[in-house]
Amino acid sequence: MGNSYQGRPKLRRLHKPAVDKPVNQILKELRPQPSSTSNSAYREQSLKIHGLICAKCAREFDVKTRHLLTVHHKDSNHQNNPPDGSNWENLCTYCHDDEHSREILGDYQRKAKEDKR
Repeated sequence: MGNSYQGRPKLRRLHKPAVDKPVNQILKELRPQPSSTSNSAYREQSLKIHGLICAKCAREFDVKTRHLLTVHHKDSNHQNNPPDGSNWENLCTYCHDDEHSREILGDYQRKAKEDKR
């Protein structure tokens, strides 16, 4: 038998770096900070402008059920967030799903029509 077995290599011990900041502060710095165009920022702005009511079915919401309201971008561009709210409409989750399923159905029907030509 040859001397090919050299044994398990020794594990190096990792030295902990000296930390001069508390862990909570480091985590806070690593978390992304909300910007003025973040989802929660423009959602709150849209709820203030348009109220707690669905623009499609006119269902009214209160503080307890406001989580069921979503912001729909009329032009489907999520980067277009004017401060006056002209590109937003508040839709309940049901109407929002319906709105997007109509878009998907319309795209499907347009493609089917083009394929027939």
